This record gives sequence, structure tokens and C-alpha cells, in this order.
Amino acid sequence: MSAVITGYELQKNESLVVERFYDELISVDRKSLLTAETYKTAVKELLTWCLFKQTDYRTLTIQDLLYYLVARKTGYDGRSGADELTLAKDISALRSFGAYLVRTGVWSENTALLLQRPRAKRRLPRVLAVEEVDKLLSVIDTSSPLGLRDRALFELVYSSGLRIGEVSALELQNLHLDERLLWVRGKGDKERMVPFGDEAVVHLRNWLEKGRGELVKNAAVPWLFVNYRGKKLSRKGIWKRFQELEALSGVNAKVHTLRHSFATHLLAGGADLRSVQELLGHADLSTTQIYTHIDDEALHGCHRDFFPSHGSQAAER
Repeated sequence: MSAVITGYELQKNESLVVERFYDELISVDRKSLLTAETYKTAVKELLTWCLFKQTDYRTLTIQDLLYYLVARKTGYDGRSGADELTLAKDISALRSFGAYLVRTGVWSENTALLLQRPRAKRRLPRVLAVEEVDKLLSVIDTSSPLGLRDRALFELVYSSGLRIGEVSALELQNLHLDERLLWVRGKGDKERMVPFGDEAVVHLRNWLEKGRGELVKNAAVPWLFVNYRGKKLSRKGIWKRFQELEALSGVNAKVHTLRHSFATHLLAGGADLRSVQELLGHADLSTTQIYTHIDDEALHGCHRDFFPSHGSQAAER
């Protein structure tokens, strides 16, 4: 471990370094906003540890970085330990941060490149049974504009397998209601066309005809889903609303669980893996293959119950 440092001045300097690193991730490295935020958070965690250990990040050695990762895994200063997946993301962030420090002359070489990422254990995704999906969606009170929005939003997430960031970013021009198609911009700014079913059509029409106008008033707002002030509905806003529905329904899930359920039901209904990969926007087929490890018999049961009530067009396309 190296030099003892002063707290306030180092914190001030580190905050500036983190912000500049974040800006360069977006402007120079062309990272997505989500990746840049993840890396920024990981680097903040490293600098917090540096303060805890009274160590200057500018003189970190490979031993220091290894000590840090051990502390991340086991927990320190009241913080809980991190799993393998989080550590793997941390190491990717540290490598990128190291490259930035080399470019800016802080490090002479990127020490973080010596770190090897652990193999994260791939867990089977949580998938909702049909009854759980129906129970979750049924607690939404559609007597208000916000209720109409929520039903249309979560029905669309389920019907199209969207990520939370993708549904937040949807604009009116991305929706082709008559054709039952969405134009989606996913990870890495990759675009794809995604179909959705009859049930989603019904609730989207209700939202557009009876709810959205009351929130946006006469303003020209491009976003498909808006908040109570008529502004863009954020990822955090979607997440918070879903938590409320989870509590009301008693169904243990996350927004992403609807995406997992979408993929699982499609495969259970006979959709081929490559098609599901395209619908989900996965760059690698191996990412999609995790859904094939779930029991086939249970999946077929879910599919038989599911598609009559939510429309089978997504499986057929």
C-alpha cells in the first residue's frame, strides 16, 4: 500500500476524475449510457475503498487491486460482499478506468489488465406462471390515466420482451399499432423490429385514446409513455411503479421477469432459438440459450394457458 493522503482534497480530486472518466466513456469510447453508469459506479466503489484504506488511486499496484477485489467479495466497512457477476463487471470497469488513467498520464501502464474476470455462475432466470402474470396485471386500476398507462406499459413489456430502458425510450413514432410492430433501440444502439399481441393492442389503444392526452395536454411530447407531469417516464419511474404492483398483487418479480417470461413462453410454444434471440436483441445466441434449461413440460403447460388470453401472434411471427 502506498502514500497516506488527505481526505477532503482527495475526495474533491476523485470526484472530478470520475466525472471526466464518465464523459470520456460516452464521447470517446462510445459506451452506452447504461454501461457508462455501471463503470462510473464501479470506479466510485474503488475510490471509496481507497479512502477507507488511506491509499492514493494514482499509485495503486496489482497487489492493491487484488486486495480491493477480495474486500469487494467479502465485504468491508459495513458493506455487503459482491457476487461473481458484480466482480466481473467491476474488473471490466477497472480495465477501462486504467486505460483512461494511462491516456491522461496518471498511470504509466494499465495495471488492471492483469486482473482476470471470474466466471460468473449463470443462474436460471425467474419465470412467472401464467396465473402470476394475470394476477400481477389485474391489480392495475385502469380507471385513471396513469392506470391506463401502467396496464399498456407492462402488457407491452410482457408481449414484446422489452428491457426497462427500451420501453422508457419508446417514442410514438416507434409504435405501429395496426401492424402490431415496434421499432426498438436496444443495447449498443442496435435497432430491431418486435411484434406484440392482441392484448397489448387493446391496452395501448385505451392509453392513447383515453389516458395519454390528459397528461400531455396540448404539449408536443414524443415519448409513448409519460409520467403524471406529461414528461418522459424514466426507468426509475417504471421500476417504482412495478414495485407497487408487486406489493399489491403479492407476486414476487421484477420488471425484467416479464422479459424472461416472454422468452420462455415463446420457446415453450415452439419458437426457434434464433428467432427468440432476434426478438430479445441478444448479440450472442448463448445468452438466449439459458431459457432452454427450464423444464419443457412446465413450459408447455404455461404456453397452453398463456397464449389464448394474451394473443399468439408474437409466437407465430
